[in-house]
Amino acid sequence: MQSIIDTLLSRGPLTAEVLFELKARIQPRHILKGDVVQKKGDITRKIFFVREGLLRSYLIDTNGKEHIYAFAPEGWAIWDANSPADLFIDAIEDSEIEICSEDFYKYIFSLKDESSISVTAKLLNRISVLQKRVIMLMSESAWQRYQHFVDTYPSILQRVPQKMIASYLGITPEALSKMRSEMVRKK
Repeated sequence: MQSIIDTLLSRGPLTAEVLFELKARIQPRHILKGDVVQKKGDITRKIFFVREGLLRSYLIDTNGKEHIYAFAPEGWAIWDANSPADLFIDAIEDSEIEICSEDFYKYIFSLKDESSISVTAKLLNRISVLQKRVIMLMSESAWQRYQHFVDTYPSILQRVPQKMIASYLGITPEALSKMRSEMVRKK
């Protein structure tokens, strides 16, 4: 179970003062499957780092349909960049998370050292993954989106219900089932 501090330390040493300041901005928490850590409309800018387990962010449209925006397995962070929040964030599995306040990242960015460079790189990577996802939703076939899902989240494929994968891909569970069946027949 790697913490966000462990992740930063793997990039280079931190002074005792910096470690103290960072730890003061992190709240470890155990959450159960189904627990909602953020609701749409919450006035927050918290970042949830997953030490163990699996979180997801999603929205529910005016027709009551759920649309999954992102998954966060171990070692990933998940958040809603807007306040009030546009997304719900909940646990798909019992999870150990670290809740980082907005000033956690502000403090890191103020350091201008190896740690802030590492965090910036991780955030830019996450933004890149989300940008690719939006572009794929606009331009790729369901099959191509599924292949990208498998490549991006290989560790959660068997941990997430088919209806959630379908929601993430923007297709129905029936279409996903048919697509998987065709894939098995082609092998």
